[in-house]
Amino acid sequence: MKPFLSVVIPSYNELKNIKRNVLDQVVDYLKKQTYEWEVLLSDDGSTDGTTEKLYEFAKKDKRIKVVENIHAGKGPTVQSGMLKATGEWILFTDFDQSTPLSEIEKLLTFEKTHQVIIGSREIAGARRDKEPLHRHIMGKGFNILVQTLAIPGIYDTQCGFKLFRRDACQEIFSKLVVYGRSKERQDAFTGAFDVEALYLARKNGYKIQEVPIVWHHNETDRVSPIKDSLRMLADIIKVRIADFSGKY
Repeated sequence: MKPFLSVVIPSYNELKNIKRNVLDQVVDYLKKQTYEWEVLLSDDGSTDGTTEKLYEFAKKDKRIKVVENIHAGKGPTVQSGMLKATGEWILFTDFDQSTPLSEIEKLLTFEKTHQVIIGSREIAGARRDKEPLHRHIMGKGFNILVQTLAIPGIYDTQCGFKLFRRDACQEIFSKLVVYGRSKERQDAFTGAFDVEALYLARKNGYKIQEVPIVWHHNETDRVSPIKDSLRMLADIIKVRIADFSGKY
């Protein structure tokens, strides 16, 4: 029987989070549900022993699978897991579980009416815990650019908690151009692949619902605020160019 829910979790050098038992929290939650499920641990070419730990964890349950990828960045790593998922609904969620998996219940209330359902930290009812003020301000500024250049009406494109109906998932993630399968890279750049995915969702006529969620800030040294923001802006422009060029 195919699972009702696939949970895709991208990883890159996650030993710190593995020691926090975040994966156990995910599986413990899923085991309490009445529906069938699977977890895809999609690794972005980790170099710190994370991959080995993922395989070790996967031995706990046959519904847990490891997907190995070259180090190409978060976008292609999420794409790889999403396209291999077999569930009726497919969620990608951040490895650190800044948004607890239990928040999926809020998203699933829209399963009958929408095909793309995304967690949001910006709309009424959302809660952001312990986020530094400068990160919040930068997020607001980035969203203004996103709404102006690509996706008006979506207030939080960057929250790593997004649910796609299977048909929408297959069409959207198979068409990524800016963040599609790419060459190996050296840094841990996350990028704006969410923007490209949501841009394609809207272009292909899928109904998108933004849902307020609980989000806990976790410190990371992988974000270079100014440098990454400029690169993400450049990539959003590439998304528009790709559309104008007929690549979508």
